[in-house]
Amino acid sequence: MTTQELIAASAKYLANTYARFPIVLVRGKGIHLWDSDGKEYLDFVGGIAVDALGHCHPRMVEAIRAQAETLIHVSNLYHIEPQIRLAQLLCEHSFADRAFFCNSGAEANEAAIKLARKYAKDHWSTDRVEIITMQHAFHGRTLATVTATGNPKYTHGFEPLMPGFKQVPYNDLRAVERAIDSRTCAILVEPVQGEGGVNVPRDDYLPGLRRLADEAGVLLILDEVQTGMGRTGKLFAYEHWGVEPDILTLAKALAGGVPMGAMLAREAVAASFVPGTHASTFGGTPFVSAIALAVVRTMLEEDIPGHAARVGKYFLGRLNALKGAHPVVKTVRGLGLILGMEVTVPARAIVAACMERGLLLLTAGDNVVRFVPPLVVTETEVNRAVEIVEAALKGVAA
Repeated sequence: MTTQELIAASAKYLANTYARFPIVLVRGKGIHLWDSDGKEYLDFVGGIAVDALGHCHPRMVEAIRAQAETLIHVSNLYHIEPQIRLAQLLCEHSFADRAFFCNSGAEANEAAIKLARKYAKDHWSTDRVEIITMQHAFHGRTLATVTATGNPKYTHGFEPLMPGFKQVPYNDLRAVERAIDSRTCAILVEPVQGEGGVNVPRDDYLPGLRRLADEAGVLLILDEVQTGMGRTGKLFAYEHWGVEPDILTLAKALAGGVPMGAMLAREAVAASFVPGTHASTFGGTPFVSAIALAVVRTMLEEDIPGHAARVGKYFLGRLNALKGAHPVVKTVRGLGLILGMEVTVPARAIVAACMERGLLLLTAGDNVVRFVPPLVVTETEVNRAVEIVEAALKGVAA
């Protein structure tokens, strides 16, 4: 099929849930992608912060080949060796004592919401069910997680929404303090908001949330679906602020492009999940666990988070230079390799202009261009991307 025939078939047969750009991506290597017409792109989307090691990383390819020849799927009714090793590795390098595996970030957040409510009923009272979330958050597309997100853009048409959530402004400790009451069981927050505009909190925000949670006797849940696994320059974003959550959620980069989510928790909290309380048929299968194990080991052995911190700092400097030269750029912000450029024009126009020039980017809201390249990106590749962004800015401004 030609490119146009593929796009026509997509429009005819796929649910119309994405505003897709008119290209068909067919091959990738490192941080480069090629479309069905043979055009090459620099990939600074990374599957939306998923392809942490880039495309077709040799250690991932080998893990896929080896596990596909060994065992692809068995039920969680039995012990699964790669899953056990992955859980051990994640717990040994985090605050956590226990891991639960699923298929996506939304499912990981669903598990966290269920665990928080179950823990509250086990230890407190039956009406202590509310979870405080933040404005401009993004926690997923299921009914519970879209309610936790609270954005009318995502909730309109799906009412009645799930009860038990209370939303307050992000980066506002006083608002959280006022919102906590006798029905509160947890606080749910992204350490750095991604979809909401790449919003980095004040230095006292995460420590302040930990303090408020401890004083009120509620749980602190960190959604690290996008920020986890090295994206911010540390394996987990919470490490930047010296705090530890009670529950943490992961997905996206965890298996480097193969669908996988995880919920990590402290022993005392995780104990509220017993056989029958939660499950996932495809969660932590031998196949996906073996791939995730290869990804996490590579990140640790090659210090991928440290590389992301160094290149991210350089990238932020280059984007700030653009801000000084182009009035269309209002602010630049971010941490590690999750960066945002707020502009005075529709961000999608800049994304489209960059795509025409061979650079793939995405938005974070209407007026923020988001940069989440594979964590293996180099300064040379950053320089080329910035050149393309600058050309696009000139073109859009003109």
